[in-house]
Amino acid sequence: MAVEDELKALLKPAIESLGFEFVGLEYLSNPKNRLIRIYIDREPDGITVDHCADVSREVSALLDVEDPVSGQYSLEVSSPGVERPLFEPEQYAAFAGEQAVLQLFAPIDGRRKLVGTLKGADAERVEIDVDGQIHEVPLDAIRRANLKPDWDALMAGERTSGAAD
Repeated sequence: MAVEDELKALLKPAIESLGFEFVGLEYLSNPKNRLIRIYIDREPDGITVDHCADVSREVSALLDVEDPVSGQYSLEVSSPGVERPLFEPEQYAAFAGEQAVLQLFAPIDGRRKLVGTLKGADAERVEIDVDGQIHEVPLDAIRRANLKPDWDALMAGERTSGAAD
């Protein structure tokens, strides 16, 4: 994970200097198909394709100069979307009360996947309520975490706003 930490240290300040929130990054190190996926956001209006293209150009130039990843790789810049990935303790805490999916490296209480309501987080663990049972999950046990949107409510909201247009 040293490469991922190096990428974050390099890219976060550059992206924030452009006026975007650095949500996080994923680095997939398959030698035949390396991938750097960066998530950005901007309040209050969100992210457009042009924003992603602008950040991609800047990040590409920075990666060319600093060369933290040897060989070829693909670069993706994206908004976090409604299934927003969660990377940092502050993000888990900010979305307390929201539904989330935590995918774990190894089972905890017999489960590798926890789906429930985020209760909070600190620097070392996340609390999630799964069917009325609170689980305290160490951050380093989480392989991937995303918000779990209420699709029915989102679709109802889209239909309502579409009908008003």
